[in-house]
Amino acid sequence: MAGPQYDRPVIEFSTVGRTYPGPPAVEALHPCDFRINEGDFVTIVGPSGSGKSTLLNIIGLLDSPSSGTYLLEKIDTGAISEARRAALRSERIGFVFQSFHLLAHRSATENVELAMLYQRVPRRERRIRAEAVLRRVGLEHRLRSLPTQLSGGECQRVAIARALVGNPSLLLCDEPTGNLDSKTTESVLELLKGLNEEGMTIVVITHDSYVAAQGQRTITIRDGFLTEQVGNQVVR
Repeated sequence: MAGPQYDRPVIEFSTVGRTYPGPPAVEALHPCDFRINEGDFVTIVGPSGSGKSTLLNIIGLLDSPSSGTYLLEKIDTGAISEARRAALRSERIGFVFQSFHLLAHRSATENVELAMLYQRVPRRERRIRAEAVLRRVGLEHRLRSLPTQLSGGECQRVAIARALVGNPSLLLCDEPTGNLDSKTTESVLELLKGLNEEGMTIVVITHDSYVAAQGQRTITIRDGFLTEQVGNQVVR
């Protein structure tokens, strides 16, 4: 079931490219145009070395393009200071990675609370918000559990909760099921699809063709070139 579709862009690339200086120079991402709207569920797939990491870093404001314009919610990310970029990244983008990056000696709730430390959220409100988002991802029975007491799927749900607690506009997932078995992968995908049905914009970068097929749109990157498949149509 597709999530709600809106005609409000979250991501807009206009001839965005990335070249790493040499010698020799490496064109990791050839100039490309694409747009992701609010409520989209987009998957990005490609082999190792294809440019997925470069694309992820640009979308996530971890790197800047060498050419072109990247608008995040109509904000020109190339025309603002590094401090504003960092704030924009913190406020608008939630990150989920293959490795859960949870602190072993902190409970699920405390791990989610850590995401709000630099947002000056009062301690009591941090606890309330962390517990609410953990319930949202189905972990109401694991609020006080340590990561060592959780399954891989539960750890990834804690990581997703941590990414959601700041109410981001975009959930950016890098190989979120890479460390999970097939049954747990299905569980995490169902969670992501449920969040999308609630209106969350989701971008999943993956090498797994099954995971890629869950998106409403699939973008393929190979040798730094993007192609997009919408239904049975391929757009270059």
